Amino acid sequence: MRVQLEHANLTVPDVDEAIRFVQTAFPDFKIRWDGKSFIGSRTVHIGTDETYLALNDARHDAAEPWVPYSGKPGLNHLGYEVDDADGVRERLAAAGYNDSTVPNEHPHRKRVYFHDAFGNDWEFVEYTSDVASERNDYEIEDPT
Repeated sequence: MRVQLEHANLTVPDVDEAIRFVQTAFPDFKIRWDGKSFIGSRTVHIGTDETYLALNDARHDAAEPWVPYSGKPGLNHLGYEVDDADGVRERLAAAGYNDSTVPNEHPHRKRVYFHDAFGNDWEFVEYTSDVASERNDYEIEDPT
């Protein structure tokens, strides 16, 4: 059975800022739909024909700020496979986003991490091998 994440649905403080981050990371992502959700808030579907992010405009402030990796339940990061991790890093850094990359030397993959404007962490991984055992070797580094 083939499995692929078709979309992720995120509620964000500012849909337009979220679009800016996503399109900086992924210049090929296009707005697939921009309208109102069933609760009346703005929702944008941004992505490709195969995958997308649903971005919903938050209607309330969070009770407390989310801090990835703090030990509280929640999403630590979304990880995307890319064909040019250095290119993603250059675009996001040039746009003023904060590089949050942890040390992660590996002979068969390159990972970069960035925080969006809301403090969410995003991972971008480039594989340099088509051999599954090499791509998925976690003895070399922390698989966070």
